[in-house]
Amino acid sequence: MKVYNTLSGQKEEFVPIGDPVRMYVCGVTPYSDCHIGHAMSYIVFDVIRRYLEFRGYRVKHVQNFTDVDDKTIARANALGISTKELAEGLISRYFADMDALNIKRADIYPRATEEIPKIIEVIDGLIQKGHAYESEGNVYFRVVSFAQYGKLGHRSIDEIKACEVGTGKEHPMDFALWKAAKPDEPWWQSPWGRGRPGWHIECSAMSLKYLGDTLDIHGGGQDLIFPHHENEIAQSEAFTGVAPFVKYWLHNGLMQLGEEKMSKSLGNLITVKEALEHYSPDAIRLFVLSSHYRSPLTYSEEGLEAAHRGAVRLRLAAHRQAGDGPTALEVSVYHQRFIEAMDNDFNTAQAIAVLFDLAMEINRAADEGHSVEESQRELIELAGILGLTFRAYRFRVDAHAVLELAARAGITLKKGVEDEERTADYYIQQMVDKRDELRAKRQWADADKIRAQLGELGIILEDAPQGTVWRYKR
Repeated sequence: MKVYNTLSGQKEEFVPIGDPVRMYVCGVTPYSDCHIGHAMSYIVFDVIRRYLEFRGYRVKHVQNFTDVDDKTIARANALGISTKELAEGLISRYFADMDALNIKRADIYPRATEEIPKIIEVIDGLIQKGHAYESEGNVYFRVVSFAQYGKLGHRSIDEIKACEVGTGKEHPMDFALWKAAKPDEPWWQSPWGRGRPGWHIECSAMSLKYLGDTLDIHGGGQDLIFPHHENEIAQSEAFTGVAPFVKYWLHNGLMQLGEEKMSKSLGNLITVKEALEHYSPDAIRLFVLSSHYRSPLTYSEEGLEAAHRGAVRLRLAAHRQAGDGPTALEVSVYHQRFIEAMDNDFNTAQAIAVLFDLAMEINRAADEGHSVEESQRELIELAGILGLTFRAYRFRVDAHAVLELAARAGITLKKGVEDEERTADYYIQQMVDKRDELRAKRQWADADKIRAQLGELGIILEDAPQGTVWRYKR
């Protein structure tokens, strides 16, 4: 099993330090709703965790909430509420979004505001070792004291441009570990006076507290490589004296909307809630996972529509009825191909191609009257590693699914012109009408086939004296 390590710049054999695999993923700053770019990152690391567990590893997964920083303070002040009230509401919405996307919850979700004692302990230790200094109530990390600063991004200090403004700093690259309190800001008491933690120190304190001096995997978006993860390495290794702080650094590519990355600060975002109003979780996951996790991904309605159609095809293959003839598929071939793809730095795009190949063979074998139950179980298991559920969603009991069923049954439907949901209903009624025609001709087997196919979409047919009526399964 190979994983690409940002630190070395190459793929390496995955050999965890021990049991369990210790994985830390940078969480959100709750000052507004999560967008589809966040979903991309957390889907990626959800799949990585799922695959490690599938391969027999136990995983201890920690993911933080940065529930106090400049952005949360500014947003809370603008709304006239406390940062705690703001964070609590948005964290609840975060969990609702991630649960809807079938993202497994981390084992621990520490929050910066609840880890102040550990943060102060680490900062004080860095001061005692000469790696940090106090200045006007602020505490800064002394970058020149850490000879390997810049190793994650493969740059020297002289090649890096300072991105943090501060007064009383010894060197432009020094970054804040503790910030002196300002008016209208939350604060905590510390040896250096009232203040609050800087952004980077919280992740070091949390990961050291809950996972130990060395982690197996640290994940996040590529935009976190510098300065956040670079600074984490410096302060963590300087504090513990243990290297490496992280054995494997994994970074996902960024979601783009047009030419720019999707971000809250730029305002060019599609929230998770908005995306889920139009696309199923399976469709969103397929859209994200159809590209390699380290590659950038451009948001597009066309791409999501294609993913939606793909999710429908997989779901129909997984749940279709078939004959009772001898099994014709050798599923071990697909199982092995899936593992080979995922073992190669979690290549979900190739793994998904395996799922579609298996679905195609399931449909072919079923059309020929063969039993496909074993193959369907394999498809469902492998898809589950990618977090796909194959559930039908009422708002997307959709035209594509009905059209595909009709094509499989050799039925040509008149195209609808109204909105998606009403068009789907229009197609369903045509299928019901066709079944009524077959029943009138006493072609019971073909009529039963249509009933079974519509049942796959959660549609129930009820035969009454006045004709057949249909409804969605509740």
